Amino acid sequence: MKGFALVALLLTPVAAQACQTASEADAAQLFERWNSALQSGDPGLVAATYQIDAVLLPTLSNQVRLTPAERLEYFQQFLQKRPSGRVISRSVRSQCDTLLDAGVYEFTFAASGETVQARYSYTWDWDGKQWLIGSHHSSLMPQG
Repeated sequence: MKGFALVALLLTPVAAQACQTASEADAAQLFERWNSALQSGDPGLVAATYQIDAVLLPTLSNQVRLTPAERLEYFQQFLQKRPSGRVISRSVRSQCDTLLDAGVYEFTFAASGETVQARYSYTWDWDGKQWLIGSHHSSLMPQG
């Protein structure tokens, strides 16, 4: 009887967790969550939108940011410029628990009035509860 119970257990289908997928509207909402964190002026809120092991290739720094402390340090500097972002164009791809949002965005820096455009890509990953940034690349446009 024990053998039968073991075979029955092995043959019983395990309920798989459903994949989270996202739409272009979801990508826009996730960007706005990140942008609102920027506008809060609190580097901790911005850093909290990233996974603990996220990769940040920032817009205004040559240093790759791989740790929470490194990302926090970058946003402490970046937020002094009082940035506000808006997406100009985007392309979205979504698969199981991963969303790629890539395109061009523009930052206006209230501290100086300067506006810059940059290419970006975010890889958002579903952690079972929320979407967090797994990688973020941002670079100024190479041609003005």
